[in-house]
Amino acid sequence: MTTQITAEEMEEIREGFQKVDVDGNGYICASELGNLFSEVRNPLPGYQIRELLQKLDRDNDSHISLEEFTAIFQDLKDDKMAQGFRKALNKKEGIVAIGGTSEISSEGTQHSISEQERFAFANYINSSLEKDPDCQHVLPINPNTEALFKAVSDGIILCKLINLSVPDTIDERTINKKKLTPFTIQENLNLALNSASAIGCQVVNIGAQDLKEGKPHLVLGLLWQIIKIGLFADIELSRNEAIAALLEEGESLEELMKLSPEELLLRWANFHLKKVGMSISNFSGDIKDSKAYYHLLEQIAPDGSKEDVPRVDVDMTGLYEKDLPKRAECMLVQADRLGCRQFVTATDVVSGNAKLNMAFVATLFNKHPALTKPENQDWNLESETREERTFRNWMNSLGVNPHVHHIYGDLMDAMVILQLYEKIKVPVDWDSRVNLPPFKGGGGHLKKIENCNYAVELGKNKAGFSLVGIAGQDLYDGNETLTLALVWQLMRRYTLNVLEYLGEGEVAGDDLIISWVNKTLAEAGKSSSIKSFKDKTIGTSIPVLDLIDAIQPQSVNFELVKTGSLSDEDKLDNAKYAISMSRKIGAKVYALPEDLVEINQKMVMTIFACLMGRGMKRA
Repeated sequence: MTTQITAEEMEEIREGFQKVDVDGNGYICASELGNLFSEVRNPLPGYQIRELLQKLDRDNDSHISLEEFTAIFQDLKDDKMAQGFRKALNKKEGIVAIGGTSEISSEGTQHSISEQERFAFANYINSSLEKDPDCQHVLPINPNTEALFKAVSDGIILCKLINLSVPDTIDERTINKKKLTPFTIQENLNLALNSASAIGCQVVNIGAQDLKEGKPHLVLGLLWQIIKIGLFADIELSRNEAIAALLEEGESLEELMKLSPEELLLRWANFHLKKVGMSISNFSGDIKDSKAYYHLLEQIAPDGSKEDVPRVDVDMTGLYEKDLPKRAECMLVQADRLGCRQFVTATDVVSGNAKLNMAFVATLFNKHPALTKPENQDWNLESETREERTFRNWMNSLGVNPHVHHIYGDLMDAMVILQLYEKIKVPVDWDSRVNLPPFKGGGGHLKKIENCNYAVELGKNKAGFSLVGIAGQDLYDGNETLTLALVWQLMRRYTLNVLEYLGEGEVAGDDLIISWVNKTLAEAGKSSSIKSFKDKTIGTSIPVLDLIDAIQPQSVNFELVKTGSLSDEDKLDNAKYAISMSRKIGAKVYALPEDLVEINQKMVMTIFACLMGRGMKRA
C-alpha cells in the first residue's frame, strides 16, 4: 500500500463497493462491473470488462473482494483503465467521490448505504422476531447504533432468520440458547453459516470469526441474502399461479418461468402502473419522486371484495407535496395502512436505494399481489423438485453468476456449468473456447450451443465424467434428466474434492467413505454400521447421529433421538436433527432431511462424505 487509508476514506470505499455489489454477496463479478458502466452511460464491451476484472482481481478468483477493491484505489492512480473505473463509480448516483476528494464529512447528515441497510435490517429483525422468547436478550435492536452487529454475534438471530426465510431449515433443538460460551457460540455460527449455504446464500468469504467480530459489510451482506430469499420465495410461478396474469402478448409460460424474481417484481409493478399510463424500469432512479409508489398503492389496495379484508382508500393528496422527502413520508404513511411499511425510510426512497426499495416492493407483492389467475387456461405447472432445489442452492452458494433461479433456463448458455468446472478444478479456456454474453442477434443461440458442446466435451475429456448420450443440444434444450445427470456429477466431484487433500493420495470413492465411516463408528464404540449408501438403517438417521457423536463426542443429545420401531414422523424428526447437527459441527451439508428418510443414495453419499471431511480434519 502506498499511503494509509483514513477511516473516512474507508467508509467511502466500502460504500462504493456496496453500490456495485448489487447482490450483496461480498464480491463484485463481471456482470456487476458491466452494469456499473452501463448505468453511467459508458457501456464497455465484454472483453474490456473482462480485462478490467483481470487487472483488479489480484488473487485470480474471477471476482473482486473488498480488500482488492480497496487496493485498486490506492495503487492504480495512474492506470487509465482504473481511472475509468473510478470515474464511472463517482458518476453513479448516490456515491460520494472516492480518493479523499469528498466534501461530505462523515459527521454530516448524509447516511451511507451501509447505515441505511443497518437501519432497515434492524427494524425488520425487531418486527419479525419480537415475540420469540429466545431473542429477548438482544431485542429490540437500536437501529441508530452499531447494536445490530453485536446482536447477531451469538448466532441465535441468524438461525431464527434462516428459519423465517425457509421454514424448517434448522432444527430448533440444535441451537444453543442458554449459558453461551465461546465454544457454543462458535457452534451456533457454524450452524447458521452452513444452513445459509444450504438455502443458497454465498458464504464462501465469511467465517464464524467475522460474524463474532460483527464486520459490518459481511454481516449486512449475509443478512441481505437471507432476507431476500424469504422475500422472493413466493415470487415464482409454480408457487403462485396468479403470476400467470403477467404473461405478455405472445409469451409462453416457459418464458415467464425463466424470469428472475427481480424481473417479475418489475413486471408486476408495471402491470398495475399501466392502468394509469405509467411504467418504471428500475427500483432506484424511477421511484425517487414517489409517484409510481402512490399509483401502485392505489391499484393494489384492498377494494373490500374479499371477506375479512376491509377496503382501504389510499389518500393521494401527498402526491402534491413539493418537498420529495415529505412526499415520500406521506406515501409511506399510506403503505402503513396496507401493513407494508417495511425496509424503506423516506430518505431511502428519495436517494433511490435499489436494494431496500426492491425489498419494499417485494413486501407489497407478498401482502397485496392484486392478481387473478387467467381463466380458461389449463396449465400443468410442476413445482421445482427437491433435487433441483438442492442443486440450485449448491450452485448459488458457490457464487455462480448469474444467480440461478430456474435451473434449466439459467444453464442453457452453459456459463454457470463452466464456472462449476472451475470450482472442481477443471481448467476452462475462457479466451478461445467460450462465447461470453450478451448473446445478441440471430446467431445467439448457436453461440450458446457451442458453449454447451464445450461443457460436455470438458466433462468427457477432462473431468472423466460418464456422459453417455448427452450432447450440448440437450443442455441448451433444458432436457431435465440429462442436465441433472451432468450437474450431479459436478456436485459429486466437488464433494469428493474436499476429501482429496485429506485422503493420503487415495482418490475418494464410495468404498473408501463407507470403510472410513464404519471404522470411525467402531473406534467410538458405536453399534451402528452401514453396508452401502442404500443401507436400510440410514432411514432412521441413527448411523449419521452416531457418526456425528464419534467425530465430536458428547455433541448429540441421544434423549432427543427416537429408537425402536419408528413411524415416518419419527424418522423425519431424527433426520431433521441429524442434518442440523451435521452443520453444527462444521460439515457443509446441502442434503435435506427427506433424503435420509427416503435413503436417496446420491444425497446420502454427500452427507457421509461431508462428515468424513469434517472428521478427518480432527485427526
